[in-house]
Amino acid sequence: MDQETFHRPVMVEEVLAHMEPAKDGEIMDGTVGGGGHSSALLERYPTCRVLAVDQDPEALNAAKAELAPCGGRVSFKEARFHEAAAYAESQGSRLAGALLDLGVSTHQLDREERGFSFRDRVPLDMRMAGTARGDRTAADLLNTLEEDQLGRIFREYGEERKWRRLARAVVLLRGDLPFHSAEHLTKAIAKALRHHPTTNEKARIFQALRVAVNDELEGLRMALPMLLGALRPGGVLVVISYESLTDRVAKEAFRSWSRECVCPPGPPVCVCRGRALGQMAAKGALRPSDAEVADNPRARSARLRAWRKAA
Repeated sequence: MDQETFHRPVMVEEVLAHMEPAKDGEIMDGTVGGGGHSSALLERYPTCRVLAVDQDPEALNAAKAELAPCGGRVSFKEARFHEAAAYAESQGSRLAGALLDLGVSTHQLDREERGFSFRDRVPLDMRMAGTARGDRTAADLLNTLEEDQLGRIFREYGEERKWRRLARAVVLLRGDLPFHSAEHLTKAIAKALRHHPTTNEKARIFQALRVAVNDELEGLRMALPMLLGALRPGGVLVVISYESLTDRVAKEAFRSWSRECVCPPGPPVCVCRGRALGQMAAKGALRPSDAEVADNPRARSARLRAWRKAA
């Protein structure tokens, strides 16, 4: 499988620049995809090693083919990134760096049977691990969850203002015909919004279901503190997000770790750690260049945040 068609790495030069302090150690690529970022790291820094992680067996096979010339400098692990982070933390503070490139890969979007797009007749699947784990699909959620549970998904993960009407529309429509493909969900969205949904409106709702199916926010919230524990002093953590939900989780974690005091207002004496755990390696979120977006339009929404652990 051709790596370029599987996944085109975003903001490669920015990743390489921030990973320079990790050039002599082990770097965990927690979402290796087709191996693009890992390949660039191994080429730029000949003394680094990579732990390549992905929950998608297709991605891991593509990465193995792409990174085969690097031989023993790469090890592979089929797991969700929070599972890999737990494993890394259990090994002690040894990681020189960690990279999480979140979201859906080009390959996953383009393979209709994976069910990530909202084109008609595409199955409502959205499992990032494919069939390997037997997790519930998007159709399963739409067909079985209570109305209030569906509303919470649309409100919290899709930031949809008409979440109550949409949840009610789903419950009403599934009584006539169970949800199984994208056009059925588009019909429910149109019923709730009372007009044919725009591309952005559909994208938000489909994103909400994808986040719920893969438990993405909770996985990220679990992974970040474990990666903090796994990083050696001076280690670097880079997170690339493509939507505000995951970017906000990374931003809040990095800000908290960079504060000297995290005590709530009130106590007369600081009772917390009293020191920052590290500092932001970049001011705010970095954006891809105009040239990169022109060359790779799917990079448009990327946000890169970097943080470095205290030495």
